[in-house]
Amino acid sequence: MIAEQIKSQMRKGILEYCVMQILLRGEVYASDLIEELQQANLLAVEGIIYPLLLKFKHEGLLTYEWVNSESGLPKKHYQLTDEGKQTANLLADELHALLNTTKAFEAKSVNDKPETNQEK
Repeated sequence: MIAEQIKSQMRKGILEYCVMQILLRGEVYASDLIEELQQANLLAVEGIIYPLLLKFKHEGLLTYEWVNSESGLPKKHYQLTDEGKQTANLLADELHALLNTTKAFEAKSVNDKPETNQEK
């Protein structure tokens, strides 16, 4: 169904945006990132995050360092690069502009909806 494809594309873009916004706050472990996204119902499968983080790394948007955890096993500690921070801020501006535009279209659709026979 086309609606499912569109929803999937929208969710993918929003997921990428939210990951960048979480990283904008500061250094974070992937497990903390996954937990926050799951709590927000943005992430059903955690395996999606690792390829996204790798993509951001290849694009120069983030870096990571290995940090020893309490369990003794090292974990990657992710953080945005300066370019990543700039990109996250530009995306925030773009999202807000798009939300304003979509709200205007929705308002116009509601106000300009043709009357049906039942409404007359």
